[in-house]
Amino acid sequence: MTATQDLARFAAELKFEAIPADVVAKIEDLLVDWFGSALAGHGSRPVASITKFALSQGPADGPSEVMTTRGSTSPYVAAMCNGAASHVAEQDDVHNGSVFHPATVVFSPAVAVAQAIGASGKQLLAASVAGYEVGIRVGEFLGRSHYRIFHTTGTAGTLASAAAVGNLLGLSPEQMNHALGSAGTTAAGLWEFLRTAADSKQLHTAHASGAGLMAAYLAKDGFTGAADILDGLQGMAKGMSTDSDVSKLNDRLGTRWATVETSFKYHASCRHTHPAADALLKVMKDNALKIDDIVKVTTRVHQGAIDVLGPVVNPSTVHQSKFSMGTVLALVAQYEHAGLAEFDDHFQAAPTVALRDKVEMVLDPEVDGAYPARWIGKVTVQTADGRTLDGRVDEPKGDPGNTLSRDEITQKAIRLATYSQGATEAEATAAVAALWNIASWPRVGKLIGGGA
Repeated sequence: MTATQDLARFAAELKFEAIPADVVAKIEDLLVDWFGSALAGHGSRPVASITKFALSQGPADGPSEVMTTRGSTSPYVAAMCNGAASHVAEQDDVHNGSVFHPATVVFSPAVAVAQAIGASGKQLLAASVAGYEVGIRVGEFLGRSHYRIFHTTGTAGTLASAAAVGNLLGLSPEQMNHALGSAGTTAAGLWEFLRTAADSKQLHTAHASGAGLMAAYLAKDGFTGAADILDGLQGMAKGMSTDSDVSKLNDRLGTRWATVETSFKYHASCRHTHPAADALLKVMKDNALKIDDIVKVTTRVHQGAIDVLGPVVNPSTVHQSKFSMGTVLALVAQYEHAGLAEFDDHFQAAPTVALRDKVEMVLDPEVDGAYPARWIGKVTVQTADGRTLDGRVDEPKGDPGNTLSRDEITQKAIRLATYSQGATEAEATAAVAALWNIASWPRVGKLIGGGA
């Protein structure tokens, strides 16, 4: 059995009863966290554009919920719409080792299909774990070289979507292998969009969610895909990586649960900015600094941060500013948190721009050597009174060792849902309360105003 076949077997055969209690609790946490991000996409122009197109191509009614419009349509169209919506606020989860955002490409298709086929809450949770485990392992397999050019959430995410949907559809191991083959051959997503503030990032997650779903449904119908799409002679690794490691694909399947390693995002920005942001906050709090006290900030980062954030020098949009290390640190220095409101209202404000231009990134051997397993934050701050202050954070807020409590996740989800008027506070509060009990749902219904 190849590593790909082993991974496909695991994804096809995974049942709720085989998942440890701590993993079940984690996937419930991640679902509630995704729910807030999906509603936070309400009002976003790129999300609205993708949603408008997708709905124009699909049925005006159907079993699957479109979170931002309150409408319903086919699973395929809903997966695309919700995949776009749940990635735009930059607060959806991330797995450090694979540098991959699982929720947007797992829950978007899985919820849509669960609603369509009448799956139970336990079936949805099990399928979602299958999606997380596959997507994370594919991202780790493709390695650091892949992420330098490719948006892993778009590429590995397509296979994660296929695994989650395939599990819900009851694919056999052989069918799941075909689904992964079809998903891999359609996987895409390039970082070039960052240079011009293009809208592509939402297209990546919409496409991955929909393409993975399609691959699973096709496999159910007997459609075949490449048997070794990941490590084959003309597979993903050959075309998209120079440091792939096939052992990552089936590493301790069923004993090492990568799902529980997933981090929550505290700041509403690219995760590469979070370690430095938290380190700067620590320096400022420890030394009672204000933004006017800061003359220069040097962030000591891994190469992945330079690759992704380096092209963003003078951000022209709110979304692009979330990939500007200087902007994020300037907002944190002023407000102690780079949230949605801070970006919307202040990313181009004079104090933000002034400190933004005093921030630089330098490659740090220790930080780079620890990445991607650990995302260490290190900064050096020069002050107006001549001091040089160093700050360090080994686990940014939201990492497994510094995670969010269920109360914090609840408040975050409600805050995201209501900020963009995706839901009222009462609607969001009721929906989140119901989601915490999703394992008891006999059938997955609408998440807003519905439930079991």
